Amino acid sequence: MELKIKIHDGPGRMGNIREIKTPWLIDENKINIVGNQGSAYDIQREIAEWSVELTNKMAKEFINSEKYEKDNINLAIVQGSKYLDLRIKSINKLEKMGYNGFIIANGDDLILHPQNLVDFIVNLRESINPNSYLIFPFAEGSFIPLLSYMGIDGFLDGIANYYSYLNVLITPTKNYDLNEYNLLKLKQEELLVKNKKHLEFILAEVREHIKNGTLRNLVEERSTTSPQNATALKLLDANHQSYLEKYTQLY
Repeated sequence: MELKIKIHDGPGRMGNIREIKTPWLIDENKINIVGNQGSAYDIQREIAEWSVELTNKMAKEFINSEKYEKDNINLAIVQGSKYLDLRIKSINKLEKMGYNGFIIANGDDLILHPQNLVDFIVNLRESINPNSYLIFPFAEGSFIPLLSYMGIDGFLDGIANYYSYLNVLITPTKNYDLNEYNLLKLKQEELLVKNKKHLEFILAEVREHIKNGTLRNLVEERSTTSPQNATALKLLDANHQSYLEKYTQLY
């Protein structure tokens, strides 16, 4: 179930995993997410090491079990808390086991730490096979273009469900608390459907910008939606110019 890359726009990639067009919104009920031992983001190194070791052990047991479905997408979790070297060690071991789809753990915390967010994604992307794919678990709509630009290939749809219970509407630029902004009156199930449709639209938007070579334009436009978004883009430009230039077309 490798990703076949069709086109680059900067480090952003568009391709296919069989009939799936990436970057894509992942229905968590239609894939296998391997069990893992989670840990907090800001935690002692010894606990993070224990989390990585146990998570990788569970991944090895799964891939050798009857539960492993060769013809389905099987996603392993990359633990390691705030320690980049542990994340790289984890993903390299998982890839050697035979996995090629990886969920980056602690996504909600990484969004709040732009330096680590950028460094982790760039270094994880460069540490694995180009045809392996990275999944971000908890991405705000306004962050999806930037994350895709950095090399993220998929996003879990659980965030749509989470916000529907909080009565929050996801849009491409910001989230609206419908208790404060009387934009729509929807039941939880209706809001869930609406949030998923908005996330699907954002990803369709990303794919079209990749096709047209204008993903960077979209990223800069959305970078104004939050301080974390703007900071992450500035750090990406300042610290990883060679990574960006490697995939950027020259005119």
